[in-house]
Amino acid sequence: MSYLLDTHSFLWAVFSPEKLSRRVRAIIVDTSNTVGLSSISLWEISLKFSLGKLVLENTSPEALAVAAREMGLEIISPSAEEAASFHNLPRSAHRDPFDRMLAWQAIQRKWVLVTKDAALSEYRKAGLKTLW
Repeated sequence: MSYLLDTHSFLWAVFSPEKLSRRVRAIIVDTSNTVGLSSISLWEISLKFSLGKLVLENTSPEALAVAAREMGLEIISPSAEEAASFHNLPRSAHRDPFDRMLAWQAIQRKWVLVTKDAALSEYRKAGLKTLW
């Protein structure tokens, strides 16, 4: 099975794995799964870090990219087709552009988005599968 960690799931996996559900922790360590991290999440982390909205104790955004690879995560980037077709994601009350693109990547790739964000469930009609 293929899973895409959203930004908070990745940060918790690195810094506070106890915040993840047991099911999510098991999925991340199961080598038979493909577990991905989008470059969109790394961009979000870097942006929030630069704005002072995210504090990273004893590390940097660049080090998190290295940590993701060391965890065995597949780093994915939006394809040209995903970027160009993003306008097809239904409009909703969920306005976070990072979360919306992660949802779109998961839908397009038919991956399960690992998120605790219940607001993303409104994209189930568009094909989003989530897990927590």
